[in-house]
Amino acid sequence: MLTVICPIYNEEKYIAKCLDSIIAQDYPKDQLEVLLIDGMSTDRTRALISDYIEQHPYFCLIDNPDRIAPCAMNRGIEAAHGEVIMRLDAHADYPADYFTILTRCLDELKADNIGAPCRTDVLNKSPKTLAIKEVLSHRLGVGNSLFRTGITKAQRVDTVPFGCWPKETFQKYGLYDERLVRNQDIELNKRILRGGGTIYLIPDTFCTYYARESFKELFINNFRNGKWNILTVYYTKELRSLSLRHFVPLCFVLSLLLPLIAGFFWHPLWMIGIASLVAYILLVGGVSLGLYRTKKLNFLRLVESFFVLHLSYGLGSLAGLLSLPFLKQKNRI
Repeated sequence: MLTVICPIYNEEKYIAKCLDSIIAQDYPKDQLEVLLIDGMSTDRTRALISDYIEQHPYFCLIDNPDRIAPCAMNRGIEAAHGEVIMRLDAHADYPADYFTILTRCLDELKADNIGAPCRTDVLNKSPKTLAIKEVLSHRLGVGNSLFRTGITKAQRVDTVPFGCWPKETFQKYGLYDERLVRNQDIELNKRILRGGGTIYLIPDTFCTYYARESFKELFINNFRNGKWNILTVYYTKELRSLSLRHFVPLCFVLSLLLPLIAGFFWHPLWMIGIASLVAYILLVGGVSLGLYRTKKLNFLRLVESFFVLHLSYGLGSLAGLLSLPFLKQKNRI
């Protein structure tokens, strides 16, 4: 029995594509339940889901009044009947063999968690959205995140997108940390590793994730990601809850801001910030030029996408740092 859990909230643009790919799975439907955990959506998401539930009895809608993903996952895990639990994202779709391959490899590798590469795409193709798509798949954009850059053979990793677990994994290592609005998957995976468990990324299948398609959406999403990097460490008291790549954008932003502020007291310090900015422009410009030549993508849109991604992520981390004194004061009260 496989239980698939999909946290959702206001996903009317993406939910039909996701559910259609679930219906197309070759996994036996009499051994499948799909729990759609909805954070009380205010758009047409629930109405669209109702149509699917009427036609496919293995779909089930569960309310999540807490509205955040870790609460949705924990509700789903507690309601699950399956020996294997899989998480899906409504912003993605999945090839027909996705469930079959992940459950088979989970058993073969005797893993505590397993996942597949996540290919980034966009629903609407334009020079801007194609640039955003490329940046979110490139090492300069996402660092050494193997599930985004791809692999050629199964290997042990520190995290995977979404996940597929034996139900015993949660009994052994605990449920999702409901304090974490973001990064809850990464924190759980780090906890599994610290407890001696194993996590594998396999190349045998993949999922397709649909990215935000405007610079505003890209900025907001990654600002929140960056902020929750800091808050994840604060709440878990574990720097190991994340990886070094998660803090590189913060270092970039600080390399600009600190010399700028200090330069008012000693002007030569401004040269450090200028040197950092010039080095960044040369690096991003060089990579963007290469992508323009090899993939015929818009050069300026690529530069913009890299800059929005890195700046928003770094500023988010900085905002997280600045919020810590207020969180500590709130906790004392």
